[in-house]
Amino acid sequence: MHQTHVHLTKKVADGFIIPLGPANLVAVRTDVGMVGCGAFDVAALDKFSYPAAKVRPAFGPSVVTIDDLLNGIIREANRSAIGRGIKNGMTGREALELL
Repeated sequence: MHQTHVHLTKKVADGFIIPLGPANLVAVRTDVGMVGCGAFDVAALDKFSYPAAKVRPAFGPSVVTIDDLLNGIIREANRSAIGRGIKNGMTGREALELL
């Protein structure tokens, strides 16, 4: 697992990359919620009132790096994340700024 800091406008978040053989599990977590790659079940996290969204890659076949996630396009957000202003079509970075 690789962990890094992600600098947002008002806070620093934690970025994680977990290699899973042919794919990486990629996510960035703030003190409020998270944005992850397509492998995350954001609806399940909503059961805990945890704001979460997942991205599709802006370029290439998959999200592999933290930069891929930040530049990725939100394709699904749970109700808790929508309540914080996260919408489909914004970038991962824009969504994280709301968390």
